[in-house]
Amino acid sequence: MNFVYHLDLDSKKIQDAKTALLPGDPFRSQVIAETISAIYGTGNKKLAWKREFCTYIAEMKGKRILITSTGIGGPSASIAVDELAQLGIDTFIRVGTTGAIQDHIDIGDVIITSGSVRLDGASTHYAPVEYPAVAHYEVLHALIEGAKKAQVRYHVGVTASSDTFYPGEERYDSFTKYVLRRFQGATEEWQRLHVLNYEMESSTVLTLTASMGLRGGCITGVVNRGGTGKIKKEALKVGEENAIKVAIASVECLI
Repeated sequence: MNFVYHLDLDSKKIQDAKTALLPGDPFRSQVIAETISAIYGTGNKKLAWKREFCTYIAEMKGKRILITSTGIGGPSASIAVDELAQLGIDTFIRVGTTGAIQDHIDIGDVIITSGSVRLDGASTHYAPVEYPAVAHYEVLHALIEGAKKAQVRYHVGVTASSDTFYPGEERYDSFTKYVLRRFQGATEEWQRLHVLNYEMESSTVLTLTASMGLRGGCITGVVNRGGTGKIKKEALKVGEENAIKVAIASVECLI
């Protein structure tokens, strides 16, 4: 029986699950599991909660699905993906929230990441920076079909995935109000390069899954626009709900 330390899981606990949904927020694991149960009339169970890693198991269409939170950022996300892969998970979908940086994207829309700008450090420990952080084509297709089925407005494209929430996303609402010169003007540059949004885990998840020969994807709900300003509760609620709806519908497509 294989056991992994950080997730506090073993191969017996996850049974025959092959697919994992990866929220950042540990409390969102329960929400996703309960949503699956409500839709499909099946049960769910909390398997473990250690540090930022909270794992539930749920069932849809006769298949068991894991929901494991990654915490914030690449280092903890890399632990989650690596340890789940050790247990036999072969399909990973990040389910999170994001800030859009293009004018045509609205609060509550979802962004399906086709590839990520690698502004993180964790992914470079698995593949050189020249290696692309790209979604698996089957997961990408399933996410698009899931958005259509869930009737949620979606956008497909490139995401800027940063190690930090404040300077890396060129936010000036931090404690110091200062952004290093290397990041000043970065948002305008990404906009001109047709990057859709900022978030903090996709480059790690997609680099790890692609380099390991596994299937990876990312769906995020828009809760903020422009990379600055506070996130309002109403925006967070609709962004989270839409990302979860699409993620669940996409898993049904995959299985």
